[in-house]
Amino acid sequence: MKKYDVVYLGSGHAAWHGAIALRHAGKSVAIIEKDRIAGTCTNYGCNAKILLENPFEVLEQASHYPNIINTENLEVNWENLMNYKHSVIDPMAGTMKAILEQQGIDIIEGAGKITDAHTVEVNGESYEAENIVIATGQHSNELNIEGKEFTKNSRDFLSLESMPNSITFIGLGIISIEFASIAVKAGVETHMIHVDDQPLRGFYSAHVEKLMDKLKEEGVHFHMSENVVAVKENGTNYDVVTQSGLTIQSDYVLDATGRMPNVEGIGLEEVGIEYSRFGVKVDEYLRTNVPNIYASGDVIEKMIPKLTPTATFESNYIAAHILKMNEMPIQYPAIPSVLYSLPRLSNIGVGIEEAKNNDEYKVIDIPFGKRMVFEYKNETEAEMTIVLDSEKRLVGAAIYGDDAPDLINLLTFIVNQKLTARDLNQMIFAFPGSSSGVLDQLKLAMML
Repeated sequence: MKKYDVVYLGSGHAAWHGAIALRHAGKSVAIIEKDRIAGTCTNYGCNAKILLENPFEVLEQASHYPNIINTENLEVNWENLMNYKHSVIDPMAGTMKAILEQQGIDIIEGAGKITDAHTVEVNGESYEAENIVIATGQHSNELNIEGKEFTKNSRDFLSLESMPNSITFIGLGIISIEFASIAVKAGVETHMIHVDDQPLRGFYSAHVEKLMDKLKEEGVHFHMSENVVAVKENGTNYDVVTQSGLTIQSDYVLDATGRMPNVEGIGLEEVGIEYSRFGVKVDEYLRTNVPNIYASGDVIEKMIPKLTPTATFESNYIAAHILKMNEMPIQYPAIPSVLYSLPRLSNIGVGIEEAKNNDEYKVIDIPFGKRMVFEYKNETEAEMTIVLDSEKRLVGAAIYGDDAPDLINLLTFIVNQKLTARDLNQMIFAFPGSSSGVLDQLKLAMML
């Protein structure tokens, strides 16, 4: 039986960052993967999504200059875009495997199962480990309804060879809104069905409402408070049927009703590791109830956002804890979240709704798109709402605009470093530019 210091189940961001750190510290490391090396984000998620979305962002930005740019001649060739996607994304797993092997990390292909506190079995062969890290991630949820075999998931959409004439999304969360932003700009008849009237929980409701209004204007049909009960074949199309009797005919039906942790079939019950339908239970050191077995990334049962950078943070923490370089409980910094819709939404820190109900905070709206028309590329609807504490420090923010991801990263430094307007005034930023203008607006608000 081959022995390792650390064995990982899964090879995504929740695993490989820590694996490399451990290997550099002289530990023997193996990664077990039953799918493609580098996990969902690299192969079937974040990377593919942003690659496919980027050309549509060009269309979005061009729309801000209706009397200057002839947008009628702008279109995205989906087939060519998909060929480009395959040329860029498909080699990544092989590249990542080569990098890990060059670092001296063993790659074991197959489905790993924990058989006891120090043993993992793969393809009938056992491997011993001082520590085991469960980093198996999540998979797309599948509604248990009539005709569920006719629905597609996010992986399917990200490999569409050609755009359908019509598409229906079941669920109104991050994945479906991001895909719908692409579909409607591609001229697809787009329907969205949601079980209640509260979409996109976790983002500022005023910005969500503003985004939905924009998508409606572009042609997206929203069907709120509708419960899908069946998907039925109708010739070459499908009928999506709700409990109220609503029927929507579409060429393509995407089940976007969430993601579930990969906790089945990996030996948790046999070893006695505690978990729920929300994920593996861990302590403040990311250890399971079996102390030498950790969990990392989206497979963890947790309240904080299940995001790629969070998984990376956890992976590095676990490596440091195993190496006894950090024996303190994990402490998460403020974590930014981004919705890659068109335009994009982002937020960090204290939520706007929470702050409005707490006298300790001050909430300020900053319509920087209107105040900085040419600096912000004529996107006049762009805006930011910030939360200040009693010492006038930035503790929360929500942004609506094309540059929301980059701007929220800038604000992440300010929030985590607890910078004041005075601190920011001691720095010099490049000018002119959208970020420097937004910083000026922010500093002014912080000094009021």
